[in-house]
Amino acid sequence: MAQVAPESKDATRTPHGAPMSFATRRQISLGLGLSALWPWAWAQAQSPSEASLEAMAPPMPRVGDLLKVPPIRLLSDVNFQHERQPLLLYWWSSTCPFCALQSPSMQALWQAQKNRGLRMLALSIDKKPEDARAYLQKRGYTFPSAWASPAWRQQFPKPKGLPITLLMDRQHKVLLAEKGQMFAEDVEAIARLI
Repeated sequence: MAQVAPESKDATRTPHGAPMSFATRRQISLGLGLSALWPWAWAQAQSPSEASLEAMAPPMPRVGDLLKVPPIRLLSDVNFQHERQPLLLYWWSSTCPFCALQSPSMQALWQAQKNRGLRMLALSIDKKPEDARAYLQKRGYTFPSAWASPAWRQQFPKPKGLPITLLMDRQHKVLLAEKGQMFAEDVEAIARLI
């Protein structure tokens, strides 16, 4: 019969209760284990209502699908309505590390394309609108952002995952649907689809 080594007093436990090895803890502290722990970390950062919304989230829309974005109030206290212009939707959260990596590219795209007719709507799923507002201000992001409250998402559900990037044409038809972090060159390429 195999013997099990006794656990140390400071052993960190995995989400399933098993002790983590020193090598695993070291990888996590260096950021190398982030992708492996992301589903668990994301679940821990969500409120119970957010976790239930994510569990019921629809799949990603397909290219060619028609989407109707309901009116929403921006964090700057201006009403946003999708008119007959290309619209870039960007679902994000201040607690999402992959959003943190993609958001600078989204800001650069917004700055470069807003005068060419691009409309952008960044939809925060933070627990409170104040969290989203503070995050944007701290990082100097100026792209139009709104807090997608759980009530608003009953009308327009967020697809499963984060970040989510959708580009729609003037007729509300999906031209691009991406789940997960997009690299800077991929975000820059969105300009060619407008």
